[in-house]
Amino acid sequence: MKKNILVVDDEISVTELLRKELAEYCKELNVICKNSGYQALNRVMQGDIDLLLTDIAMPDMDGYELYSRVSEYDPELPVIMMTGFGYDPNHTVVKSKKHGLQDVVFKPFDIPKLIEKIKNRLE
Repeated sequence: MKKNILVVDDEISVTELLRKELAEYCKELNVICKNSGYQALNRVMQGDIDLLLTDIAMPDMDGYELYSRVSEYDPELPVIMMTGFGYDPNHTVVKSKKHGLQDVVFKPFDIPKLIEKIKNRLE
């Protein structure tokens, strides 16, 4: 049975790249993409997402707020944050890790390593 992963980034090019790459390398994943935190939260609340892969910096809702809201709704849902920044001016990663976040990946992606992280979190 395919696992539903939700990929969230405000840049459509990033979500489309991840949809293509993840589907190509990992046939057991159904990749769903959203381009805002609010869209993602609504999709998670439908109850069929197995893993959330979200960007940290988004204009409508940052990764920490999305992580916090998702964690309140479903504390067992695995979340992986992604960022293109080495420096996190809002300390989103630090705040999220204090509240249980386990994984952060950096852009540009090493797709095989990202898939390995996703598979580990889905087990």
